[in-house]
Amino acid sequence: MARSLRKEPKWYLRDWAMVSDIGKRAETFVACHLLKAVEGWTDLGLGEFQLAYLRDKEKREVDFVVVRDGRPWFLVEVKQSSGHLQGALAHFQRQLGAPHAFQVVIDAEPITADCFTRPDGPLVVPARTFLSQLL
Repeated sequence: MARSLRKEPKWYLRDWAMVSDIGKRAETFVACHLLKAVEGWTDLGLGEFQLAYLRDKEKREVDFVVVRDGRPWFLVEVKQSSGHLQGALAHFQRQLGAPHAFQVVIDAEPITADCFTRPDGPLVVPARTFLSQLL
């Protein structure tokens, strides 16, 4: 099963405002914030961090995986507006043993909660809440 899993880099524009498709713009927006966090955490000496995406041979995919010291730390699926929780997120979290998995929703109102205190199944989290807890 592990051979069918692909963890690859993904290319994004650094200026999400130039992306015309609203869903791709949301994903690019979050990608820029995750990349900034990953580079910052590494530069601060908090570990060796990487940003990638996941896809398997069954075409299930998750937008982002943040890897810390060679191990999956958290998964992120980005959605413009609320909807049902993506099944691939839970699948990959179980398969990889990542402590955290988030479906980040751009249009959701922010809440007061620490996303990283509950290492359980995937959580639906407002983008403003999630991004405020990164670097």
